[in-house]
Amino acid sequence: MTRIFSGIKPTGHATLGNYLGAMRRWAEVDQHQSDALFSVVDLHALTVEHDPARLRRLSRQAATLMLAAGLDPALCTLFVQSHVVEHVRLSYLLECTATDGELRRMIQYKEKGAQALAAGRSVRVSLLTYPVLMAADILAYGTDEVPVGDDQTQHVELTRDLAVRFNQRYGHTFTVPKATHPQVAARVMDLQDPASKMGKSHDAGAGIVYLLDDADQVRKKIMRAVTDSGREVEYDRERSPGVANLLEILSACVGGNPIDLAGVYESYGVLKRDVAEAVVELLRPVRERHAELASDPGYVDQVLEEGAERARGMARPRVDAAYAAFGLLPMG
Repeated sequence: MTRIFSGIKPTGHATLGNYLGAMRRWAEVDQHQSDALFSVVDLHALTVEHDPARLRRLSRQAATLMLAAGLDPALCTLFVQSHVVEHVRLSYLLECTATDGELRRMIQYKEKGAQALAAGRSVRVSLLTYPVLMAADILAYGTDEVPVGDDQTQHVELTRDLAVRFNQRYGHTFTVPKATHPQVAARVMDLQDPASKMGKSHDAGAGIVYLLDDADQVRKKIMRAVTDSGREVEYDRERSPGVANLLEILSACVGGNPIDLAGVYESYGVLKRDVAEAVVELLRPVRERHAELASDPGYVDQVLEEGAERARGMARPRVDAAYAAFGLLPMG
């Protein structure tokens, strides 16, 4: 059976983009058709300044929302990254395999590093090296496929390069994974800035639909979404990015092709209304299930504990083999 790995970084509240781009597919498809591992990748959240209490709160919320979205611990392995030490053990070996040049070419490092410097902040070394930790997340489990959004494809390519390089230098140790992408709504855009991804770590939330927004908040944000200067409802990402974003969201919620859906509408207002109601109904069971799970934190803790134990059992033999291949003495 194909093994997949994916995760959510707890740097902010999970969004509609996270759900449509990843979480829904994990629950409806991946956990049923694959040997699936899903992780709250909390170590990745340490690459920038953070509030420890907020990180703990968001990590728990992310795990709870993943369960609320439909992940079933009987079908998949759900755990917190920092609870499985093999990720960090393997990451250092891969840092010794990667080169400075290929890490500095990572788009996210360039963008986030520039943002930090522009704000007068220093850039942490971990921002440069975290794609290697991401590679360790994937390679530790013999992962075959990594379901990701378009913005993470470069990191999976780095993972593939490191796996091939390690195997060539030290003997075959790792499976070389490939990235997979959902066919629709892989990258939901900000409702106020359709040129930017709907990101959970953005400071302003006017264009972001969060999974825990109530129905009125969802409607208000979508009805205020930026459209375009024209009047015709058409699916054209270049000329009408705002309308295209709404059509893709609607398509992901109710099915159908964005191009065909565009032909149904004669005004932006009616389109926005239907998108808002579709999103409200899509997220209603997720919010309700989250409320149930949040009232029973002991259950969530148990799921994460059992998931981490299972993940450690899968990762340790491969990481031990990598240490041996690298020339390190085995532990007694």
